[in-house]
Amino acid sequence: MININDFDYPLPDERIAKFPLERRDGSKLLVYRNGEISERRFADIGQELASDTLFVFNNTKVVRARLVMHKPSGARVEVFCLEPTAPADYERAFAATGECCWSCIVGNLKKWKEGAVEIPFSYQGGDYVLKAYIAERGAREHIVRFVWDAPMTFGQMLEYLGRIPIPPYLNRESEEIDNTRYQTVYSRFEGSVAAPTAGLHFTVELIESLKNQGFSFGEVTLHVGAGTFLPVKDEDATKHAMHTEHFEITRATLELLRSKIGKVTAVGTTSVRTLESLAALAWRIAQRGNPQTESVIGQWELYDIPADFMAAQVLDTLIGYLDANGAQSIKAATQIMITPLGYRFRVVNRIVTNFHQPKSTLLLLVSAYVGDDWHKIYDYALANDFRFLSYGDSSLLIVE
Repeated sequence: MININDFDYPLPDERIAKFPLERRDGSKLLVYRNGEISERRFADIGQELASDTLFVFNNTKVVRARLVMHKPSGARVEVFCLEPTAPADYERAFAATGECCWSCIVGNLKKWKEGAVEIPFSYQGGDYVLKAYIAERGAREHIVRFVWDAPMTFGQMLEYLGRIPIPPYLNRESEEIDNTRYQTVYSRFEGSVAAPTAGLHFTVELIESLKNQGFSFGEVTLHVGAGTFLPVKDEDATKHAMHTEHFEITRATLELLRSKIGKVTAVGTTSVRTLESLAALAWRIAQRGNPQTESVIGQWELYDIPADFMAAQVLDTLIGYLDANGAQSIKAATQIMITPLGYRFRVVNRIVTNFHQPKSTLLLLVSAYVGDDWHKIYDYALANDFRFLSYGDSSLLIVE
């Protein structure tokens, strides 16, 4: 059992950063190193790490997934696209023309009992309509069928009509600044409904400076789901059902990780979950000859893998499998839950992360890495004017 109340702390609303700083790398950086705490500016992060460090970014891009639509009566209905269902993968869903289906959260659902909600719009001199119908109702999420007559893909439609889905705890509407600042400078592949916020502090100039100093950079892709905002409601956190997130990692990144064992700094909890999930795929290959990527990596699957199955074996196994099958990347989905309940980190050595909500699975992940010292870290941050959550300040966690 993990009592989630043990991971609570007082977070005054005024400590939640509602907007980004003027400069991304102007944020504060709390440095935790083996029980000791110091602080710097984020721009100086390279001074706290050896120059042979490998930073691993999550290069996912936040989709403008919020659509404000209306009934013919004028009633406003907000449709928040979470995950494609037909076509079921992101690439084909964004490329769809004319019609597609998504799993969505619907705001003001009571006003949408039947029929269509719509957005009339003009595009390249023509007048068009995007319509949405509820194809299947669920408890929290609903399957919504979108139909449109404009000469656009669904990805172009979202970019044209959608709004950036900023976190609900910001308690404000998205603004123009969020379109650029709620994206990392290295975001490339659309699919997330929340930003991998630990990376928001990096600038193009800082990355170039670190490269010039000898630092290396690798990328993974994990599309962040809305479940990242869900609080743990069960008093026993082990009963919390983790959401599914899709990820991809290339052979080139696996090779880079293999050459940097012991020197891997994951930028953000999404990078941590991706890198640590690799052990499950490798163990499946070792036991069954196949990563069985059609089967989601289970919430507790990593805890059943032998403790001595570590990074070198994990990476060699995956690289060998890709080579044997003539593949350049591997795609899978994970529900991994990293907790202080005996979790063993296999691939990740250090973590860059923001300050997370009380009673969250992200705080459990931090505790799995630093132990009870998470109290010391958060007490220091609260006492020394650090800004919290997505647009807040950063921390560098080092346990050696």
